[in-house]
Amino acid sequence: MTKNIFIASAEPYSGKSLVSIGVVNMLLGKARKVGYFKPIINPDPNERKDVHIETVVNYFNLPVNYEDTYAFTRQKAMELLEMDNHGEIIDTIIRKVKKLEDENDFTIIEGSDFVGAGAAFEFETNINIAKNLGAPVIIVISGENKTTPQVINSALTVWRNFEAREVQVLAIIVNRVKPEQVDDINEFLSVQLPDGVILSVIPEDKGLASPTMKEIYEQLGGELVWGGEQLSNRVDNFITGAMQVPQFLNHIKENVVIVTPADRGDIVISALQANLSANYPKVAGIVLTGGGELDAPVQRLIQGLQTAIPIISVNHGTFRSTTMVGSVRSQITADNTKKIQLAITTFDKYIDVKALDERIITFSAEGMTPHMFQYQLTKSAKNQRRHIVLPEGNDDRILKASARLIDQEIVDLTILGDPAQVAASIKRLGLNFDKGHVRIINPADSEYYQDYVETLYELRKSKNVTLEMARDLMTDVSYFGTMMVYKGHADGMVSGAVHTTQHTIRPALQFVKTKPGISTVSSVFFMCLPDRVAVFGDCAVNPNPTAEQLAQIAISSAESSQSFGIEPRIAMLSYSSGTSGEGADVEKVRQATEIVKQKRPDLKVEGPIQYDAAVDPTVGKQKMPNSEVAGKASVLIFPDLNTGNNTYKAVQRETGALAIGPMLQGLNKPVNDLSRGCTVDDIFNTVIITAIQSQDAGTEATGKEGRENTVPVLA
Repeated sequence: MTKNIFIASAEPYSGKSLVSIGVVNMLLGKARKVGYFKPIINPDPNERKDVHIETVVNYFNLPVNYEDTYAFTRQKAMELLEMDNHGEIIDTIIRKVKKLEDENDFTIIEGSDFVGAGAAFEFETNINIAKNLGAPVIIVISGENKTTPQVINSALTVWRNFEAREVQVLAIIVNRVKPEQVDDINEFLSVQLPDGVILSVIPEDKGLASPTMKEIYEQLGGELVWGGEQLSNRVDNFITGAMQVPQFLNHIKENVVIVTPADRGDIVISALQANLSANYPKVAGIVLTGGGELDAPVQRLIQGLQTAIPIISVNHGTFRSTTMVGSVRSQITADNTKKIQLAITTFDKYIDVKALDERIITFSAEGMTPHMFQYQLTKSAKNQRRHIVLPEGNDDRILKASARLIDQEIVDLTILGDPAQVAASIKRLGLNFDKGHVRIINPADSEYYQDYVETLYELRKSKNVTLEMARDLMTDVSYFGTMMVYKGHADGMVSGAVHTTQHTIRPALQFVKTKPGISTVSSVFFMCLPDRVAVFGDCAVNPNPTAEQLAQIAISSAESSQSFGIEPRIAMLSYSSGTSGEGADVEKVRQATEIVKQKRPDLKVEGPIQYDAAVDPTVGKQKMPNSEVAGKASVLIFPDLNTGNNTYKAVQRETGALAIGPMLQGLNKPVNDLSRGCTVDDIFNTVIITAIQSQDAGTEATGKEGRENTVPVLA
């Protein structure tokens, strides 16, 4: 049984790291533990770590020690080769890979980078490693600066070398191809490769190929003058600022870095002003040459700007600095999550993931790890692309999360806010939005405003809401966004980054209302613990539920668990397990458990049960030896809001678990709340689960059925 895959190239800068990241991401959706290995690395680990290894291991949090991720430095491998110890090289590599195989469900082996001497040796070594491990191979070919015949010849030559040594090739990925060459390369290679070899051609993407200002700063060995917080700016173009200002301004392109002598304060000021102007593209940064300093008035001007671009100073002359900037090669680094996410998106878009998945032997491990859960979430959301409204367009976190969601083609979005202000924030943050999949709306200026006002008035006039009150309420982003969901103009809403929970969900409780047969709106958190995902409910809505409400929370939470691919085993938590305790609180949980069993005999439920007995197999077996739930509960229902809210926060802080939610359950249509301390990742994940909820809702009630929920909510 194959437990590894080898990713190989025959040349430097092929984009092999993109493929490695994409394969690791794909495999983590099915395998619990994935290892990563590079036989030969370039840097001495005593000086610095290999960039590719750091990126993959850190981003995916792989359970691999750095010293186990490689066998030799290039220098050591070349020394052994000169002593004719080729066998020792192969034996050591195989031994280290087998160790990783024993510790992981699957291992990705990334071949050499071909940077430096010994390229021919590395290619032959890669073939030998793959052959001796019995590992199937993905071949990566670069199309950069190649004609179509050159690309085809490279691909076929490398493939034939592996085939001649009886190494199975699963796929050939041709990367960094000019868009106009894609169809021809696909057509010619498809004819000449066997049916069993998957072929993918990836067009070049500036977002992946272009360096950041940080990479330019590091590779030029400069001194940071200003704007360190913007070093992640992407650099697509560069110009030399040695002309007069009017001519210089004509040469500014999107994401440009300007190389200019330090005494050209006029160029620096013009660049800063252009970056602030809506009539000019974004400036990525400035490189000051000659080792000089900016004049004091220019420095004072820069220090007074609220938004600064990176400015670095180098000792080299202008010509040499410009040449060096042009030769900087970008890498996907651990701190550039935006580029990593783009790599994953590109891989999923251009690689036949389903076909590749069928060819690779993967493992369906028991339970679900956090990364498996997040992978499945994204995959599910993409299956039916939904439209989500985000009312808080004035918050930078919302905009950053929106850019990720649109870039990964997960959802369509409507962002509420002043379009000019939102657009200015988007530019300030250096974000790119696909305008075909995002709208920015000011509620009061919307074409739907009057219709929404009249609808709200009709829905709430029995609650003493006048037409004038309806007009005022509909300028509130929470009411407007909720009405979009109610009317079917959006599939779900996510808010709460700057509003209280009550402000966010009150409109939903007033007119979206609950599903037929459900009277209690509740919530769950998906707690992504180190080795599993658990569902915690209710930790955000109901302060002190009755036994009937607690039972309904448990049933709703079990259904949510099933919807997200987690087998529900419900633990009704209390300070007592089984029949060992007495008291009103224990009796409430006992009654709730019986109600669940009566209403849903198909569900596995245990209660009352203590937390340790619910999640720890040893304790569970001791306290409740005949239980189907004890020791392996996946859905944990807390008896009240005080217990639930404090427990989820304690678990989150003490274990480092990712808490996705709260996700509201029981409403006719999905409306979800964020914590005001939420991160970009929290927003990203909550939008995804909202999209999946709307898929499950399908053709359910539009809000005209059900009842208004008056349960108080956590502010």
